[in-house]
Amino acid sequence: MDDIVRQAMAKWPNVPHCYGWLGLDERGNWYMRDDRVQAAGPFPESKGSLLRHEKLIDFIQRNYEQDGEGRWFFQNGPQRVYVELQATPWVWRVAADGSVASHTGLPVQVQSCLVDESGRLYLETDRGIGIVHTQDIVQASEAVEAGRWQPRDVRSADLPARFGFERSPARRQAAAGAR
Repeated sequence: MDDIVRQAMAKWPNVPHCYGWLGLDERGNWYMRDDRVQAAGPFPESKGSLLRHEKLIDFIQRNYEQDGEGRWFFQNGPQRVYVELQATPWVWRVAADGSVASHTGLPVQVQSCLVDESGRLYLETDRGIGIVHTQDIVQASEAVEAGRWQPRDVRSADLPARFGFERSPARRQAAAGAR
């Protein structure tokens, strides 16, 4: 986490959390979701505006974390901006040499490999579960064919409970507020 973020959290400790405004798709792209986009439907059906500003994306990725309830967020100064996930909290990039890194650039060690009912490939790593980026399926298939990864079947709908993450913190927050 950036020092400037820690300082802002200390200065303003009681800033309300933000839900529904940021999304991460299954290719590692970040989307800003304003009121109009949120009213049009849930993520990813209503994605919003693709973020393209490299420094903003880098800032988000340096301050991307998980809370104790499995919700992923971006710590924006004193405010937590919870992230709507299309698939998983991580999107893995597989290099030609077989090494794997997150969409945020963090290197990881693969522990197991999973494939869902749609043929999407997931890797469980020392940082958690993530989906393999579609552009890296060739490299991933080479690891499978070489026997380095042995895919096991999984249902996509079972991933959040099995690996302890929340795909839509906004939906859960809305449901809690309706009670």
